[in-house]
Amino acid sequence: MKHQYRKIVLVTLSPIVLLGLSILTIDFDQFGAIPSGQDLTRVRKSENYDLQQDMFVNQEKGLMARMDEEGSFWSNPQKNLKNNFFLTSNQTRPDQPLPEDNSAVPPNFNATLDTIKFAWLGHSTILLSMQGKTILIDPVFQSSAAPVDWMIKRFQPPVLNINALPKIDYVLISHDHYDHLEMETIQHFRDDKITFIVPLGVSSHLKKWGVPSDKIVELDWWQTMVIDELEFICTPAQHYSGRKGMTDIQKSLWASWVVTSDNKSIYYSGDSGYGDHYQQIGDRHGPFDLVFMDSGQYNVRWQGVHNMPEQAVQAFRDTKGKHLVPVGWGMFSMAMHDWYEPPAEIHKIASAQKLSVILPVLGQRVDLKNLPLLEKWWESDLQK
Repeated sequence: MKHQYRKIVLVTLSPIVLLGLSILTIDFDQFGAIPSGQDLTRVRKSENYDLQQDMFVNQEKGLMARMDEEGSFWSNPQKNLKNNFFLTSNQTRPDQPLPEDNSAVPPNFNATLDTIKFAWLGHSTILLSMQGKTILIDPVFQSSAAPVDWMIKRFQPPVLNINALPKIDYVLISHDHYDHLEMETIQHFRDDKITFIVPLGVSSHLKKWGVPSDKIVELDWWQTMVIDELEFICTPAQHYSGRKGMTDIQKSLWASWVVTSDNKSIYYSGDSGYGDHYQQIGDRHGPFDLVFMDSGQYNVRWQGVHNMPEQAVQAFRDTKGKHLVPVGWGMFSMAMHDWYEPPAEIHKIASAQKLSVILPVLGQRVDLKNLPLLEKWWESDLQK
């Protein structure tokens, strides 16, 4: 009985101990900084910034408030009680390492004057080359996508070591959540000859982490910048931002991105729920050779800010894409669907509509001029 009591006490105290250890070990620089001074003045001039609420807002007014109301625990306690990682019966993490291509990036990776090349590195991290330039999108290489190491752990080490990457010309960021903006990776590149391209307000984080202002391009929705024969267009997304939980929410903008050259173009959705913005982007800037579409970490209660599978495919159609590359899955679990559900569902839906889907293994180099055959590598022995 004495040992049983001790066990109960330890189990009861463990969350408190974990919280205490987290506070002791966290690097508070991870939180970055919210806009202040001239940065705040510039942010408040944005049409997407609500001065009354003192925050950025989505095109769909009241979206976050509606999600809070409809998605609250008390809206359906019996159902939502099982809607968590502790009680779910889904396989949220693979039982063994996912297949990958960890061979060296070939020297001709940036030979792309007449093509596009890319490698999906897991979740939303993409190594992309267009017009002879190399772009690293939402790079995350650390062991977890959180301010403390024990939360949101990677399935496996990065397929490519950050030091093994080719010369990077641009780092492109969609928003400031930890699974898209990583302090250590930004600091790794801050002294290199690189341009950081970010949505409005995100520059405050980068400057806090030591990136010089003259290396940062910061854009609002629909603003554009031409650099070295590439055009970067900041486009809307339906999401939110913040690195401190429930405080300092939506002080920086979230975005999707269009990147175009003379004869090629890509669209990267960042994190986004389904909305009218996809059609707007397709009408203004489509069609796109490649569409990298948010296709993971979804939940019916969260569909305002993350596409469900059917919505991801419809969004691809709305943007007038030629080839769909599902991203936002395959390295972290932040939702309770089976880890392999995003590719399985999207492949099934897209195939029924005779749409082109590219689902490479981690690190596999894909050339638009010579697309690989589709292999359902997420099936069979990777599942229970």
